[in-house]
Amino acid sequence: MSTSTNSANNEVIDRIAENFPLTFPIPSSSTHEDLIPFDDLVFEQELLRNPDNIRTWMDYISHVEETNYRKRPIPDPEMSSDGVKLLGFLSDKALRLALQRTVGLYERALSVFPTSYKLWRRYLSARAFFVLGEPHDGSAGRRQRLLQTTNPSLEMGPALLDMRREEELQEYWHFALDGTLGWKEWRSLAAAYERALQWLPNMPRIWLDYLTLFVHPACSPILSKTHARRTFDRALRTLPGSLHLRVWKLYLRWAELCCGETARAVWRRYLSVDPSLSEQYCTMLLEMPDEPCYSDGSKNALQSSSKSDDEDEDDDTLSPAKKSRVLEAAKLMLILARKAWHGEYTSPNGKSSYHLILDWLELVERFPEAIGLSLQEEKALPRYDSEEAVIKYDINVLDSSRLPIRQIVECDGLARFPDQAGRLWAGLATYYIKRGDLDTAWNIFEEGMKKVLTVRDFTQIFDAYAESSENVISFMMEDLEDDEEDENAPPKEDQEAEIDQRMLEFEKLMERRPFLVNDVMLRRNQDDVQEWEKRVVLWGENDEEIIATYKKALEIINPRKATANLHRLYIHFAEFYEDGGSQGRKQPGSMERDVTSARQIFERAIKVPYKRVDDLAEVWCSWAEMELRNGNYNEALRVMARATSSPSSQSKIQNVSYYDDSLSPQTRLFKSLKLWSFYTDLEEAIGTLESAKHAFDRILELKIANAQTIINFAQFLEEQHYYEDAFRVYERGVELFTYPVAFELWNVYLSKFVARYGGSKLERARDMFEQALDKCPANLCKPLYLKYGELEEKYGLVRKAMSIYERAAHSVSEKDRYEMFLYYIAKAAANYGLVASRPIYEAAIEILPDRDAVSMCLRFAVLESKLGEMDRARAIYAHASQFCNPKTQTEFWKVWNNFEIQNGTEDTFREMLRIKRSVQAQYNTDMANVASSVMASALSSANAAPDDAASKVTPSDPMAMVEARNASAKAARPSAPAFVAASNLSRPSTETQNNTEKVGGDDDDELL
Repeated sequence: MSTSTNSANNEVIDRIAENFPLTFPIPSSSTHEDLIPFDDLVFEQELLRNPDNIRTWMDYISHVEETNYRKRPIPDPEMSSDGVKLLGFLSDKALRLALQRTVGLYERALSVFPTSYKLWRRYLSARAFFVLGEPHDGSAGRRQRLLQTTNPSLEMGPALLDMRREEELQEYWHFALDGTLGWKEWRSLAAAYERALQWLPNMPRIWLDYLTLFVHPACSPILSKTHARRTFDRALRTLPGSLHLRVWKLYLRWAELCCGETARAVWRRYLSVDPSLSEQYCTMLLEMPDEPCYSDGSKNALQSSSKSDDEDEDDDTLSPAKKSRVLEAAKLMLILARKAWHGEYTSPNGKSSYHLILDWLELVERFPEAIGLSLQEEKALPRYDSEEAVIKYDINVLDSSRLPIRQIVECDGLARFPDQAGRLWAGLATYYIKRGDLDTAWNIFEEGMKKVLTVRDFTQIFDAYAESSENVISFMMEDLEDDEEDENAPPKEDQEAEIDQRMLEFEKLMERRPFLVNDVMLRRNQDDVQEWEKRVVLWGENDEEIIATYKKALEIINPRKATANLHRLYIHFAEFYEDGGSQGRKQPGSMERDVTSARQIFERAIKVPYKRVDDLAEVWCSWAEMELRNGNYNEALRVMARATSSPSSQSKIQNVSYYDDSLSPQTRLFKSLKLWSFYTDLEEAIGTLESAKHAFDRILELKIANAQTIINFAQFLEEQHYYEDAFRVYERGVELFTYPVAFELWNVYLSKFVARYGGSKLERARDMFEQALDKCPANLCKPLYLKYGELEEKYGLVRKAMSIYERAAHSVSEKDRYEMFLYYIAKAAANYGLVASRPIYEAAIEILPDRDAVSMCLRFAVLESKLGEMDRARAIYAHASQFCNPKTQTEFWKVWNNFEIQNGTEDTFREMLRIKRSVQAQYNTDMANVASSVMASALSSANAAPDDAASKVTPSDPMAMVEARNASAKAARPSAPAFVAASNLSRPSTETQNNTEKVGGDDDDELL
């Protein structure tokens, strides 16, 4: 049943196809009786009366189009869905008749107006509707795309292909006529465009519409090749140069659809004018299918034929055409990379020369056989000394000769991009692995690891090397399993031996990794002492390699460029010989010590021009320590004596500055305090008294001693019971140094002297204290005064001690003055009684700053209260009140309030309140004090409600009641704006102000 249906459908399709082209010869009423229906007679009569009126023709055409066009065809009853797909709109009998009516009417109009652009444009669009079909987004979408095509801002370069992919996705047509079945109708439509161009050859819109036919998915094969190419060429010759880009946009798209040599020739023509699309051309070459691919309309040709960039292709499966395209793309990429390096090319994708050479290398890895020379040809090539010879080698992209990959990678990659060497070496090795030359690949991996300068590059190469080795071993093991079933396979023993050899090499590679990393670091900086130390550790117990490493390091390292601790390398090398090698270090005493070789190393070390004198000094000290460890005490002293030897003349000694870097460390060594300190310690331990004293004296003569050196020298003499000599050392020390260093020496010196002699040499001690205090700064003299006073109290006169404390109170810094006065008062009260402290209090109140003066007044008032002098105490409170703001310093007023409650009368209490109000008024006149008062009140706990505060006041506390009333009155008043608190509090004005609320007269004696 289905077979008979298909045959009937085919007969219908063939019967309709026999009538193609429907538009040639041009339909007329004489050949087609039903061409002019009865409704069109009115327009025919009007044309008879006005045949030269184009408006009449346009009205007639609009009428025919409106009455005959359909959005969707209504196929003939016997037509199947497959027939509709092939014939499109022409599967509908009514639309076939509409096409004939439209063509006949337009042809009649064009015979009258052959040069009318509007008429030709409508005619061609109308005919194209029946052949090309309807765009999936309708005529409006097609009109929008045409506007984009005619965009006047179209420029050369990547902008030419902007939105092209989007346009291709939109190029879906419904009800198009199949180009094979309806080839005659397609050819007739092309003939209509040719006739239009004969009359209007310079109309770009007609040209572009005509060229659009050739990229239509259903375009007939007879039009889509040679005829299309010639038409594109005619358009370029005919239209002005300003319109060529619009033609090229369609031309390049047609070339990609056409594929093959035609596409390459078209693209090369365009690249000769605009090379900025070279990268797109390379991509097109790689994605281009071997055969032309014209879609049937259901799928875009480019998308259906393109391959993923990640798809792996075997060189053996590539066709000759594909190999040719790959080779051309590789050569073009290489040329672009070289031009980018010389600044002659700028990638539209923002790629640098390195990224372009990396793209080329990835292409070489993907198609090694198609791009690279054979292994024999590459080995036969000479090694070029310059890159120009290699550049000339592949200058012709159309040449079929392949490329010398290794030379190109070395000249264009490694020589220009040493910071990316890891990726380039790994890529080159991968190229040889894919070609099956594993030995060359392993050699390249090894060479790369020996030449890179960064750990990152080394890691890239090593990881690729290890992964490749694992893959080869896995492949060989799988191959061995497969060959067990094959009788013709090689002997199993040979394969297993090769696998064992590969695994052994892989294990050695992994063991070599720390050494290879260390090599990289040393290539980067051969003067890196720490890396040489690491290399020594890597050798473990291999004494021969350790010694060789030390010797190589000491030969290579430049002392002026070396990193820190070069001297430690010499010291460790000498200690290695001293310990008897690595085995001696592991088991002390098991190996014989080679002290002689260690001394030779030290002899060499002391001649090295180090950056710092301390490094050289440490070498000498280490040498002496080695002699001590081996019991050679005299040799150790001789070493240090040799190290500390100085020039013979005093003038030479004075001309040498320890901090003069222009002099060698060996010249400045005798002024190294580090070296002399070790020497003195050594003399104290194993030398004689005279030699130790001589060493210390030499330090003082060279003027390189510090306070600790003086103290050490003096302590050494004290231990030997040379006390006077020790005191003379202190004397020399205080003469050498100024304050504050001299203060530390005086502090120790005076303590030692008093402890030694006590009061037996009192006058001498007094002279020493006076000498110490003579130039002592105020911030340091307090301890000396206290010691001085203690000396007088213990061994001298109390009166003398009091005078010393008085001097101290006036001489110390302001920070220590308050505590000094308290100490002075305590000593005076202890020795002379409480009454004797009154003048001291008075002097302190006059001298101390305001805050300390208030505290001193409070102490003074307490003293007077204890002595029963209430009026004096009250006067002191009154005096101190001028420094105390009642709003901020409430503690003082609380103390005075309690004093009056306990010891005063109603009049004295009133007087206290009067003074408080007066002081408050004085502070209110000072803006700084107002601000501080506002801030204090804001942060205090007085934010509680006035009623609550008043409710807590007891009738027995009259001062609290007054404060509560003041708080209530303040709450009733509107709040005033706050002020910013000042950093320092100013004292209230001392000018006399009128106080309307004062109690009593102006005579303050009435208050006491």
